[in-house]
Amino acid sequence: MFTGKLHKRAAGYCQALSLQLLLCVVPTLKGNVLNGIDSLVQSSFKPLAGLRIGLITNHSGQARNGKTTIDLLHAAPNLKLVRLFSPEHGIRGTAEGKIDDGIDRKTGLKIHSLYGATRKPSPGFLKDIDALVFDIQDIGCRFYTYISTMGNCMEAAQLAKCKFFVLDRVNPIGGIIVEGPLLDGKQTFTGYHKIPVRHGMTTGELARLFRQERFTDLDLVVIPIRNWKRQQLFGATGLRWTNPSPNIRNLPAAILYPGVGLLEFTNLSVGRGTKRPFELVGAPYINAGDFAAVLKQAHLPGIDFVPASFTPMASKFAGQRCGGVRILLTDHHARTVDLGITMALALRKLYREKWQVVHLDKLLVHPESANAILAGQPLKEIRAYWQADLAAFAKRRASVLIY
Repeated sequence: MFTGKLHKRAAGYCQALSLQLLLCVVPTLKGNVLNGIDSLVQSSFKPLAGLRIGLITNHSGQARNGKTTIDLLHAAPNLKLVRLFSPEHGIRGTAEGKIDDGIDRKTGLKIHSLYGATRKPSPGFLKDIDALVFDIQDIGCRFYTYISTMGNCMEAAQLAKCKFFVLDRVNPIGGIIVEGPLLDGKQTFTGYHKIPVRHGMTTGELARLFRQERFTDLDLVVIPIRNWKRQQLFGATGLRWTNPSPNIRNLPAAILYPGVGLLEFTNLSVGRGTKRPFELVGAPYINAGDFAAVLKQAHLPGIDFVPASFTPMASKFAGQRCGGVRILLTDHHARTVDLGITMALALRKLYREKWQVVHLDKLLVHPESANAILAGQPLKEIRAYWQADLAAFAKRRASVLIY
């Protein structure tokens, strides 16, 4: 029988978990959003008429009715689909590590991997192509590599003097919240452009920004989304959810990724190898109760923590029992970069000798913030380091927004 504080704690846990389940299971009012591929189909592929096409896509490139962009373009009578290019995780979105070239069984087209020997289409593969078409679902985070693939392909298209089309897709975590520091370091494949960790833009809008700031000679065309409003998260679109990559398995994981993902190059499990990647965080050296208690003290709006233990079956700490927390989103509009910084501060406070921080800045790419975390500065002070840059980014961003 529960009594006193224990009873209140159990009741609070049940209430938070019930709300989490409600947010995940009960759908938001369904919308009638059409992504760029749907707009293209409705136009009878007119923007691509007469062109020889190279398509950059994966399993997430599909129309509202579930037909793949590959099949739709291959069957279109007024264009010619010449070859395919695939990003990280491959054309079917299930692979890990480097990806080899392959053949699409249904169309017989060659698939050139952009996450293997090369990460950019070679000039030879663009000689017989008039336009590159990009159709991949992003999730709104700077270090999610699909937007880096897009940027690399834009560069290749500009050099080859071929057109570049983006079949735009909704930002599943919304187009309003912009948070976190701007890239402040060398460009990498997980840090392609000087944008915040959570950018609040669609792929089409990012392409417009890249063109404006890097590829001014590129002939860019964005096929727009219809009926989408910036405040809409994925659940309000009426579109079917497809895991954009193996460990982003639902909308809560996508929302949490910009914060939780920041820490995955430290010695911390972010839930890979479990049924709840990016919803579980832990390590063998963590005491679940202590960690949850410190995190709760931060009072992050829309986020709660439940002590948890788990054993990843793959990835970091595979086969080892980890103490940690399950993160509960009680509001899908929560600011999750704040969550990542808060977890880092808690780890630094509790496990200074055991939490390894040598790669803390790998995805954050903001040395001033990383040093502030190591010094134990409060979240409010760390956020202050970003504000001037975010204000400047707001002006850059405003000039390319479509919706």
